Amino acid sequence: MSQNLVIIPTYNEIENIEKMVRKVFSLKRDFHLLIVDDGSPDGTAQKVKELQNEFTGKLFIEERKGKLGLGTAYIHGFKWALTRDYQYIFEMDCDFSHKPDDLIRLLEACEKGADLSIGSRYCKGGNVSNWPLGRILMSYFASVYVRIVLWLPIKDTTAGFKCYKRKVLETINLDGIRFMGYAFQIEMKYTAYKKGFKLVEVPILFTDRIEGVSKMSTKIFKEAFWGVFQMRFKKID
Repeated sequence: MSQNLVIIPTYNEIENIEKMVRKVFSLKRDFHLLIVDDGSPDGTAQKVKELQNEFTGKLFIEERKGKLGLGTAYIHGFKWALTRDYQYIFEMDCDFSHKPDDLIRLLEACEKGADLSIGSRYCKGGNVSNWPLGRILMSYFASVYVRIVLWLPIKDTTAGFKCYKRKVLETINLDGIRFMGYAFQIEMKYTAYKKGFKLVEVPILFTDRIEGVSKMSTKIFKEAFWGVFQMRFKKID
């Protein structure tokens, strides 16, 4: 059994899902895949089930009814992973904005001593491709804002491409994680940092999705903006 589990939440990713599954399983390191699908009406879950016949014992799916939020999808996946023997648990998007090849670099960073490795757009060597300038500036200064308010020594505080050592997820009270949208990514990093774990940024090239539709919204950004203040004064369990 692989020690490495990649969790990918999906909603209407029929254009990407098969390509993503095949790419992850073609990598030189061994990974298992857990797809957490929120009732995609476009057939994403059905495609995963078809692929399970080819990738028996390494491709898994958890189906949920309706869009329940990014954070709840990952927490569902974390809990699923912790009932099994996975030692390295990854977060990753399905739209190829996160390059599957970089999974190996995130894994190696944890093998070399990081407790949580973060695929970073804004550390030295990181970059963003195919984003309009306005969105780049908004994302970058959002991370600056988070660093100032939370005193979090991470350049890319909102990054969603990560590798956790098992002990991090075992230590964090997953039921105590409050935010479920964009702020979820900030809260998980902040909680891990406050728990004393070692966070390491790995530079990546982030490329905006080519296929499918972005799930980003103004509501998600508002949650993150106000959520950061609430995190600053929240007691970490």
